Amino acid sequence: MAKYVIEFAKTGTICYTSHLDLMRIFKRVFKRTATPLAYSQGFNPHPKMGFAQPLSLGYWGMEEFFECETEGEWEPDQLLQRLAEGMPEGIELKRCLPADHLTRTLAAHTVAAEYMIAVPAGAPAEENRKGGAPGDAPAPGDAAVEQDPDADLSDPRSLWHSYMDLDEILVWKRQKKKKEPKLINIRPMIREMTFQLAEDGALYVDALLDGGSDSNLSPELIISSVCRRFGIAADRSEVSVMRKKLVFDKPLEELLS
Repeated sequence: MAKYVIEFAKTGTICYTSHLDLMRIFKRVFKRTATPLAYSQGFNPHPKMGFAQPLSLGYWGMEEFFECETEGEWEPDQLLQRLAEGMPEGIELKRCLPADHLTRTLAAHTVAAEYMIAVPAGAPAEENRKGGAPGDAPAPGDAAVEQDPDADLSDPRSLWHSYMDLDEILVWKRQKKKKEPKLINIRPMIREMTFQLAEDGALYVDALLDGGSDSNLSPELIISSVCRRFGIAADRSEVSVMRKKLVFDKPLEELLS
């Protein structure tokens, strides 16, 4: 048996494939290409495969990682080419690395993720610019930050200071065991952030967020708090999210060596 890590990109309409369906796709590709996966022992064996971090439905992923263990041993380039022939459109396999020295899963080593969020800013809705008390009509995902009527959507530095200078960025998050949402401060979970206004009027937010098992921040909470802070009335269906890369606690090459 041999262990491998495969880097891939997920783009286009296949981004609307769920995480579980993506698992099925990879499993079927191994079967279709006659590349036997290794299975766990016991009453209900499972294929030894998994992803470093699940990718939310609708998100593009540019540097995603898939781990697997095969029955036989393959040259990494040979395995990559073999699997690439069975992959559907939208999944691009980039490289395959031997991972026999990887003692823990990549998920256990993941600490952060970088996202690019595109928000069609357009003209701010007047009712959204008026502000309001934090906590109005709380629902999971709603932001409870004060709106900034002085924020200049044409000035990225103004937006950065308006948002990142806040001591607290409060959003409502669903509690696992309770039905009522709870206010949480997401500011400590934002590692880096930049704003850029495109020629088409879209606001691009590049955000490096906590993404590990100890602390994990969803880009959805960034979207809601940014739109609330700057009075942007964009519909969620108009906002696109791309995960640019995952960040591990050590360089990938060091983890695999």
